[in-house]
Amino acid sequence: MKKAIMFLTIILITGFRVHEKKIEVLDADWNQAKTAFEELNQALKNENGALWKYSLKTPVMLVNRDTRTIIANESDKTGELLTSRENLYVGKLPESCIIANTAFDWNGKRWTMVAFPLPNTKEERLNLLIHESFHQIQPAIGFDSFKEKQSVHLDTKLGRIYLKLELEALKKALTSNNPAVHIHNALLFRQYRYQNIPDAKQAENSLELNEGLAEYTGSILSERTESDLIKHYISEIDRFYAMPSFVRSFAYITIPVYGYFMKQADTDWNLQITKNTNLTDYMFRFWNIESQGLKESVIMQMGKQYGIDSIIENETQREVAIEELKQNYTKTFLSDSTVQIAFENMRYGFDPSNIMPLDTMGTVYPNFTVTDNWGILQVDSCGALVSPRWDKVTVSSPLVITDTLIAGKGWTLRLDKSRKLVFSNKKYIVK
Repeated sequence: MKKAIMFLTIILITGFRVHEKKIEVLDADWNQAKTAFEELNQALKNENGALWKYSLKTPVMLVNRDTRTIIANESDKTGELLTSRENLYVGKLPESCIIANTAFDWNGKRWTMVAFPLPNTKEERLNLLIHESFHQIQPAIGFDSFKEKQSVHLDTKLGRIYLKLELEALKKALTSNNPAVHIHNALLFRQYRYQNIPDAKQAENSLELNEGLAEYTGSILSERTESDLIKHYISEIDRFYAMPSFVRSFAYITIPVYGYFMKQADTDWNLQITKNTNLTDYMFRFWNIESQGLKESVIMQMGKQYGIDSIIENETQREVAIEELKQNYTKTFLSDSTVQIAFENMRYGFDPSNIMPLDTMGTVYPNFTVTDNWGILQVDSCGALVSPRWDKVTVSSPLVITDTLIAGKGWTLRLDKSRKLVFSNKKYIVK
């Protein structure tokens, strides 16, 4: 999933029927869709499945977040849910379905979903659409049953410092006549991060296999020129630094750049990767780097050429501000009269650029949408706390309560008619 606000969604969607009345489609959406599908068809025809030895041509639906109108490049499986219009297909997504950049199974067919508006340039559009199309084919090429682990360490001062140093080394590799030395240093910064933070290696690898390979695929097939691709990777690193959290965004940066360099030496390097591969181990072997214990003094000295002093200063200042924010979150979610809702059969979407681990309490998602048997929870600001076991979500005290609509600061909850909000033991719960 892709770009400044990137959504990861796990969705189980049931079928729906398109009404006989004509679906209204905005001219801007229609024009974008026609252009994007023409570009995508031509790019994939040129590529011909060479990168993964598997075609990336997939059923794609583009969806307007406000009108929920679908414009698709294929009909649905039964031919009843989307109606033909020129060479495309249109329909309407029901309120119960979360709109996100993702791949999902619907009505017996696996789809790629991308939300309007699309990026402004051809290269960015291809990058996004091919990234999401990769997610669609993942199960078919052996990357199924992913179990991601949260890289919560990348919200700590130590984790962020050594990730930034790794990325600064990759930036220099992108502009150097001798990139190998900077790639070597980047991987040593990574090794030092893992050396000091237990479980970091496994957690980062789970996201790099999923989102990292998808973004590598999208960027490498975006039809950018060589110089534009290098500029793109550098600008993405700079943009990444402005994100409030690195926890679920780093893989969109690291693997595309490493993959770009590996492709120069072995065009089929990615075909050697499986869902059981540890990408860090693979890259150490690829560049013949010995994995060993590293001394802090060596790393500090090596970091001088990558601005380590400035990075430490910035991260020290951020740490103070983050601690204050965490205290406010803790006060909010541990106070009386919060709303706690147990997950039953949830489907969710969130912005991965700003999530915040909250110690042992779970993770705060400032922007969060979840549909479940009990209804729809929409969090637009202020945050929702998801438990570490992903069995419940907590939001702040309600300010408005009706039979079907409950609202608080930055959130709304629309309850199914079979459920009600009950106050018990100083908490609101859904029954």
